[in-house]
Amino acid sequence: MPRLHFIAGLPRSGSTLLAGLLRQNPRFSAAMTGPVGGLVGTLLDAMSPRNEAAVFLDEARRRAILKAVVDAYYAGEDGREVIFDTNRMWSARLPLIAALYPEAKVLACVRSVAWIMDSFERLVRKNAFEPSRLFVTPEERATVYSRTEALGHRDRVVGFAYSALKEAYYGELSDRLLLIDYDILTKKPEACLRLVYRFLGEEWHQHDFDSVEYDAPEFDGPLGAPGLHRVSGPVRAEARATVLPPDLFERFDRLTFWNDPAGTSAWRIAPEKPASSNGRTDAP
Repeated sequence: MPRLHFIAGLPRSGSTLLAGLLRQNPRFSAAMTGPVGGLVGTLLDAMSPRNEAAVFLDEARRRAILKAVVDAYYAGEDGREVIFDTNRMWSARLPLIAALYPEAKVLACVRSVAWIMDSFERLVRKNAFEPSRLFVTPEERATVYSRTEALGHRDRVVGFAYSALKEAYYGELSDRLLLIDYDILTKKPEACLRLVYRFLGEEWHQHDFDSVEYDAPEFDGPLGAPGLHRVSGPVRAEARATVLPPDLFERFDRLTFWNDPAGTSAWRIAPEKPASSNGRTDAP
């Protein structure tokens, strides 16, 4: 079985770009969010006290079942020495990861929550004739305020990922975590990726930062969010103004916690102090 690591963190923060870069290495396998995290979550629930038959499953059996599912999914990765499984839920599963794969580490992509909301809002406006399934009701889709509130709820795409990452960042296993700031990844991709290789203890591979390609139209289309996982062309930072109203931008921009190293053993490719917001970012 190849060595296994995980990609987690916040949405719209570069995890697809990171996977697109890592997969250039012929020794690596990396992609967007796959089914493994969901399968593990479903099995954990099925083996919990909610299922009366769970009394027949001791810890050793639970461990073996979960590991068998993960190993079976990646059994066909011939020639790949290192596999990166992507799912935002891994941030909330560090104790499980440590128990199943003691050598595994987690790469967590991060970005100002204000710019995450801005990125989702741009996708919504770009696909104005195709209501996104990111929102459950017409009321949630109605305005930028209702849309960002829905995305930020604790069990939705941004809110859950944020809570899970915060748990991992301040948890007892935070030394397994490397946070990668999106702006640094896009401005200094080679320097950033070299630090990732050092963190993983892997031999450096020269990457092509002028041509990174990744797309998942079969996933994004049914979601009503075409282009959600599309990466194409060179890695570069592009300045732009936010589409969020000033009060919304300010509210979400205050949520950044990972620039402060106090209280955590996590490794970070991030600014030491929160940068002052000026309504612009370097983003795709």
